[in-house]
Amino acid sequence: MVQNLTKPKLLGGRADKRFIYDLWMEEQGLPIYRGFYIEDLRTIDLKMWDLRGCKTAFVQLMGMEGVNECRVSEIAPGDTLPPFKLEVDEIVYVLQGRGLTTVWRGKDGGKRTFEWQPHSMFLVPRGYHHQLSNTRGDQPVRLLHYNYMPVMMSAVDDPNFFFANPYERPDELDGESLYAEAKVMADDTGMLGARNVWYGNFFPDMRAWDKLDPFRGRGAGGHVVFIQFAGSPMWCHMSVFPAKTYKKAHRHGPGRAIVIPGGEGYSIMWQEGHEKIVVDWHEASLFTPPGGWFHQHFNVGGAPGRYLALHPMHQFAGHSEKVEDRARDQIEYPQEDPWIREKFEGEMAKRNLTSIMPDQAYRDLNFEWDYGKE
Repeated sequence: MVQNLTKPKLLGGRADKRFIYDLWMEEQGLPIYRGFYIEDLRTIDLKMWDLRGCKTAFVQLMGMEGVNECRVSEIAPGDTLPPFKLEVDEIVYVLQGRGLTTVWRGKDGGKRTFEWQPHSMFLVPRGYHHQLSNTRGDQPVRLLHYNYMPVMMSAVDDPNFFFANPYERPDELDGESLYAEAKVMADDTGMLGARNVWYGNFFPDMRAWDKLDPFRGRGAGGHVVFIQFAGSPMWCHMSVFPAKTYKKAHRHGPGRAIVIPGGEGYSIMWQEGHEKIVVDWHEASLFTPPGGWFHQHFNVGGAPGRYLALHPMHQFAGHSEKVEDRARDQIEYPQEDPWIREKFEGEMAKRNLTSIMPDQAYRDLNFEWDYGKE
């Protein structure tokens, strides 16, 4: 067990605006990737982190600061990491490689082991011991980890609470039910209307997931799956939209880490009244729209595009998910900057492709796609 971790200290005073988490992160001596996006998480440089016994890097893009932690870890070919227990829930998304996760609770808790592959996603619940293994001998594993550590450290500033806590979590979920097959539940409580929510802690392949619902109102004839992790406040959604189309610009709060399971495209992000930033993406890209910034997603490939958005705490949802004022938080196609359409059609031409965006969508505020069989 890890013990006696150094407690980071602020200089004090109202002028010190740094987060405890940022101080702790910087003290780890690991690479920290900042900016607006990472083109490919599978190729960034990592460094050995003794706390976890594997190579690691932190990712703190603009829009993540103080809200969520993202980090990338690597497991060497054929290696198994030491057992570990973390006192926050953590979503793990597999960027590359195949392996095993074993999870158990307490000294006498039953163990549950499951296999994963590229594009798998699972939750490691707080207070549970877990161990990660690379089952291939010819390729390292790369994992993306997502949690709410920055917010938690602002409340409890001692790292030992999270990494060396002897407390054993009492829980009604045993190893079998914790990773039981995901189940669909109807949710009619949101401002976006009734929708299906998949409830579970292990999803074997987000690139192949096809249990989707129409994502009405956001354009491009896209579909979506909403996911709630069992026994956890953590949640996410994945959107899938057709090739040669793009979605409407919208904005919300900070902390959504968007990773790409498949497809080729770009997104545009901008603060209202400011310069637009173009983010190119493909499989294993990552970006986070800053809080309150408009952003818009474009599929310039020949296949459907997928983006998986890992959500922050509900407190950071922002305006758009409540749809209190759609005109304020979403830009309809007829009202968008003409440059948006011009750039998209130009990118299509570079690839010898043609946009399939209906011309009526640019003229009719009430235009809606035909979603076919639902």
